[in-house]
Amino acid sequence: MNGLHIRDARPGDRNAIETVTLAAYQQYAALMPAYWEGYRQNILATLADIQTAEQIVAEKEATIVGTVLLYPAGTAIDTPTGAPVRLTSPEVRLLAVDPAARGRGIGAALMHECTRRARASGARVLTLHTADIMQAAIRLYERLGFQRAAELDFQPAPGATLQGYRLRLEETPELHLR
Repeated sequence: MNGLHIRDARPGDRNAIETVTLAAYQQYAALMPAYWEGYRQNILATLADIQTAEQIVAEKEATIVGTVLLYPAGTAIDTPTGAPVRLTSPEVRLLAVDPAARGRGIGAALMHECTRRARASGARVLTLHTADIMQAAIRLYERLGFQRAAELDFQPAPGATLQGYRLRLEETPELHLR
C-alpha cells in the first residue's frame, strides 16, 4: 500500500490509538445498546494495560490510521467471568481502522504483520475472536485464511457469543497484500 508504514506503537501514540480504536468500534453501539458502555470500557481498559501484547500501528502521512494488538502465547487474559485463560497461541485483538481510511487495505496490512510476527515467533497457529455484527472483519479474516474454531467461542454476556477463528500458519502460505 502506497505510503503506509506499519510499525510498533510508541508511548506518544496512545491518544491516537485510543481515538482510532473507539471510532472504529463506535459503529456497533447501536447494535448492542445494552452492552455498548461495558464494551467501550473494556476497550479502554485493554488499551490502558496491554500487558505483554505487541501494539502495532499503521501510519499514513504521519497519522495513525489503524492499530492492532498481538498477544503472545502464554499470556493470561481475564474473561468476563473473572477467570483468567492462558493463551495457547498468539492472539489478535482490537483490530481497528479509522472509518475514514477503510477500504484501502489497512486492516489486511495489519493482519499480515500479525501473521508475520506470529510465524517469526515459531507459532503454528494464530487466533482471534469476533462477533456476528462485525461482518466486514469476518470477511477479511476469512479472505486471509482464518477458519471458524467454535471450540474457542465464549460468552462475555448472556446471549452474546464471541466466535473463535484460527489460522494454521504451517498450512497457510505467506500472506501477500493485494
